[in-house]
Amino acid sequence: MIAPPVLIVKLITLVLSLVVAYLAYHGYRRNESAPMLYVAVGFVFIGVGTICEGLIYRLFGTSLQSAAIMQALIVSSGLLFILASLTRRPTR
Repeated sequence: MIAPPVLIVKLITLVLSLVVAYLAYHGYRRNESAPMLYVAVGFVFIGVGTICEGLIYRLFGTSLQSAAIMQALIVSSGLLFILASLTRRPTR
């Protein structure tokens, strides 16, 4: 069983990252700015990465180390999307 304080903190992180992703997507739609779309996708990956470790560990019966590696890969993917949004040249 996941301890309630850990669950609460992870859910808060998920909600906050999804709020940021929504705002970034709204910015993308309003300004047609491709980097904002990358930011939105990046924060979705980060948000999902916060809760996936426990889910992978419980649902698939993997080792804690394997679940942690999967979480790190998902969060790292989100960070790569955000990095891409900061380094891409705007297309106009």
